[in-house]
Amino acid sequence: MSSYYYLSALAVSFFPSRLKVPQPGTMILENTQEPIKEEMSSRSSLKASPTAPGAQKRNACMTFLIESGAASTNSEVVLELMSAKQKSPRKEDAYRPEHVPADGRGGLYVYIASPAKHGPERVIYYNKDFVAINDLYPKSAIHTLLLPRSAIHTDLHPFDAFEDPEFLASVRSEVQKLKVLVAKELRRKFGKFSAEDAARQSILKGDVELADGDELPEGRDWLKSVKAGVHAHPSMHHLHIHIMSIDRMGESLKHRKHYNSFETGFFVPIDDFPLTADDRRRHPSKHKYLECDMKCWRCGKNFTNHFKKLQEHLAVEFEEWKKE
Repeated sequence: MSSYYYLSALAVSFFPSRLKVPQPGTMILENTQEPIKEEMSSRSSLKASPTAPGAQKRNACMTFLIESGAASTNSEVVLELMSAKQKSPRKEDAYRPEHVPADGRGGLYVYIASPAKHGPERVIYYNKDFVAINDLYPKSAIHTLLLPRSAIHTDLHPFDAFEDPEFLASVRSEVQKLKVLVAKELRRKFGKFSAEDAARQSILKGDVELADGDELPEGRDWLKSVKAGVHAHPSMHHLHIHIMSIDRMGESLKHRKHYNSFETGFFVPIDDFPLTADDRRRHPSKHKYLECDMKCWRCGKNFTNHFKKLQEHLAVEFEEWKKE
């Protein structure tokens, strides 16, 4: 990645701060309350305070620099990165269609074409090939979208775009990066409730001292709670991949079709591509996935078409899931 994109990304704080729980659809940076052992052992915490005076913010770009070894965790280096003067944006090599559809389904184009024009409440990070954003209508506590910027593939249906093995490989690689960021945010938001993270949290809070030579416990594998895929019949024109937590506690989950679009064959995991010619998910209308009975993602209980009862049940399951 060019130095331009590293410096440009420094102007974009990673995720906006909202403190309501579960506050779906946003990922934030907060003031680090973790001991330096966490910083030195994992190099993966995403922290900064949006409210504390003089708070230092770390954006996604800086995190990638640190994790890849391109930058030290030394505070002087971090401060230098954060205070670097942003260069004037150059003309981006972005996808530019002849026209943007006027039917309301072309809304992702503005992020693909000019991500630098959008604030941290929407754009998480971008490079010459991809833009990662927070979903405007989140269906889970954390719901992001990955937008490929390839002029060849962006207007294609995902089933067709992912027939290109080289393109599919690049998408999978970028999806994994975003999944890791989502998993880290899940830990930041919900790790304090988790039994599997208890030992780790005790050390981070200073209740237990980490012995010399010992490593911070890995704790819960939050990646298992992140899913990535596409809809068999996308609601937007431009190719996009959903990377989201599994909880279905988003503020925009409002009816059965919303729920079933992520919990039936209507949602196709990125790892399932390329699809075979006879894959039944190629014909979502024929199999009426969106009209199926609603089943809890966690326990499998069938709520038929009673969405309100499902919502009440999901709230209970969400609390239990956090405690795992």
